[in-house]
Amino acid sequence: MIFVCVGSRDYQFDRLIKEIDKLGGIKEISDEVFAQIGGSDYIPSNIKYEKYLDSAVFSEYLNKSRIVITHGGTGVINNALKMGKQVIGVPRLAEHGEHIDNHQVQIIQAFEKKGYIRGVYQMADLLENINYFIDSNIVDNPYYIESKMADIIVGFINEHIT
Repeated sequence: MIFVCVGSRDYQFDRLIKEIDKLGGIKEISDEVFAQIGGSDYIPSNIKYEKYLDSAVFSEYLNKSRIVITHGGTGVINNALKMGKQVIGVPRLAEHGEHIDNHQVQIIQAFEKKGYIRGVYQMADLLENINYFIDSNIVDNPYYIESKMADIIVGFINEHIT
């Protein structure tokens, strides 16, 4: 399943929602898609969606998903990565009225530079990045593996020293 989330702020993210809806309408995405569309004005007709989700329902969709497509909010990106999800980050851009500035580009680039996520800066590149995860045999992302390292070390110490 692909979970698309654009945050709970009142900023619209119509560019992303329109592209996902278009891809769902022409059957380019083989996985089930659910979107949390937030303050977007565009209402999808080809995918399932809700404007806002309470935290429990949001967590359910995050748990069920294999791929998370999200804006450049650090909270969603971090939570998805900690859960071992494959993440595609699409920054909101000020020139489209999606935010007050373009700081999300920098956030996504920082995660992308580490190899934790794939960034999409042009909507024309979204399908290619979705298919990268659908077609690949990637099980875990590097962030997920690194975040588990401390648990592995503590477990080893507890097992062999106590």
